[in-house]
Amino acid sequence: MNLLRIRIHHLIELLSDEELESVWNIVYALHCDFYMLKSIQEVKRSQQPWDTLTHEEAIQLLTFS
Repeated sequence: MNLLRIRIHHLIELLSDEELESVWNIVYALHCDFYMLKSIQEVKRSQQPWDTLTHEEAIQLLTFS
């Protein structure tokens, strides 16, 4: 893992300021996508069939609450 960090730092040093900003935007977007995907997968693993409602059931619960 340490070698990978060294290689990444070396690549960063080779980038111009404009390239660095562009790369940051891409990497941050990928990080956010990965975070959301991981959260969705976790919910799918823990979700049970009875955890969801149909549209009609939700409306019924909302109107009688």
